[in-house]
Amino acid sequence: MDIASVEQAITWQADHATQNGAPATGRVVRAQLPLLTGGGAIGARMAAWPGKPLEDALPLRLTGGLHNLVLTGADTRLAAVYRGALTDQHAIDALVADLAERFAARLMPWLDGPPQTNEAGRSASIMAGLLWLAERVGPRFVLHELGASAGVNTMMDRFAFDLGGTRAGPADSPLRVAPEWRGTGRPPQVAVEVLAIAGCDRAPIDLADPAQALRLKSYVWAEMTERLARLDAAVALAQARRPDVVAMDAADYVEAVLAAPQPEDSTRVIYHSIVWQYLPPATQARIIAAIEAAGQRASAGQRLAWLTLETNRATFRHELTVRHWPGDGVPVRLAAAHAHGAWVEWLQP
Repeated sequence: MDIASVEQAITWQADHATQNGAPATGRVVRAQLPLLTGGGAIGARMAAWPGKPLEDALPLRLTGGLHNLVLTGADTRLAAVYRGALTDQHAIDALVADLAERFAARLMPWLDGPPQTNEAGRSASIMAGLLWLAERVGPRFVLHELGASAGVNTMMDRFAFDLGGTRAGPADSPLRVAPEWRGTGRPPQVAVEVLAIAGCDRAPIDLADPAQALRLKSYVWAEMTERLARLDAAVALAQARRPDVVAMDAADYVEAVLAAPQPEDSTRVIYHSIVWQYLPPATQARIIAAIEAAGQRASAGQRLAWLTLETNRATFRHELTVRHWPGDGVPVRLAAAHAHGAWVEWLQP
């Protein structure tokens, strides 16, 4: 789907939020449309956006800043929208316009960089994919996440999972991931041994820093209280032991990882969730080339897999797909999932 204009990007993002269980956030996003013609400095900057507004997640940049006003107590009027007490779109448009004018200096920096929407719920799909792989290639994994943000999902070896009755991870974990399970099948109940887990991001967030943690929380869709609770649990895990995330371009990271030694009898997994759409085409091409070349070098003792949970923009569905080597590396669609892990629909037997 080719979305070139800022208006189209805002409309798509508003629809996307609404269809994924966040109608209040959808209304706040939609209220950005009038800003483009009468929203002062904020609206003028958005209207003249030089890049690709959807790929740059432009609507979600401002949405994070607006949520931050509520979380910090700077202005709590949007709280009525988030809890569903105010639903009239015209009133919300007027409120967002007032906030954009009143807090222009504070909100403007939120447009400078993309949102960091690190969501522990997405790890349900990734773990389901690892279980599927483990049954076929063995239980030992070395995991590398692209676009890891604050590294929440590079701590998934410390999460407790219930995936349609299939359990994984430490049962006493403070962070429990148990999505609504759809479909007639479920991942196999097999062992998963994580030998190492790390990731990269262009601008990692340090969850041990309260200010950075609050910024990450601002990007969570405000009415999704379960997500906010999961993030609080993830912050506690990170403060106990920081996730291993390096500041690095995704293609550079993939190339470096694939050139590094790999433990014998292990599967190296490159994984990412809701990241691919934000990568420039040249970066995507380098990653594809590096992974496919490494796939050709893979052996029975040093295996490779590429596990992705990414958006199908035509259907609003997020699809879990895996390729693995040695072998033909043909993509296998394992599941569809809610954008933030509320449900997983397993598509395998």
